[in-house]
Amino acid sequence: MGTSSVVRQFRICLPLAAVLVVFLPAVTAAQGPVKSFDQLNTRLKVGYTVTVTDAQGREATGRITELHTASITLSSDVPTTFRAENVRLVERRTKPVGRAALWGLMAGAVGGLVTGKAVTSGDEMLVGAVIAAAVGIGAGVGALIGAAVGSFQPANRREIYRAPGGKQAHLSIAPVITPRTKGVAVAFSF
Repeated sequence: MGTSSVVRQFRICLPLAAVLVVFLPAVTAAQGPVKSFDQLNTRLKVGYTVTVTDAQGREATGRITELHTASITLSSDVPTTFRAENVRLVERRTKPVGRAALWGLMAGAVGGLVTGKAVTSGDEMLVGAVIAAAVGIGAGVGALIGAAVGSFQPANRREIYRAPGGKQAHLSIAPVITPRTKGVAVAFSF
């Protein structure tokens, strides 16, 4: 395999990896909340841990033991059943481990391709082995970073269902770090 074929493969794989890095997180995050309570079974299953906020603003967190079109039952200290008309919000804790592992996997694939092509003198079997090792290492390191970051952050919740008319004000604060700027992005919505 000559240098020109290595360059050609690199030119094909690099844009593909860039597209995956840009669009894959957007696709996984694109699922918005369900529109009605009877659609909860499309996002939740018995055994999932959720937080339910009732019409009075009280929160209960527990594992789902029963999920019906008109009610949800959580097991916690005291099993609690919520009827659909009394539920204002259902949220599920997000785990950054999976997303971080995916990012690590993609970074490992790109790094393995570049490294494999650079150090193996074009031996395709060896290049494949380097890529496979880099993908595994990247995914593992990503998962470890995700677990470490998740253990230091407060619980991140993803909205699964919000009762119609149950809008609340939201404040979002995120760091902005680029080579030229450093700051904080603040967003407020209601």
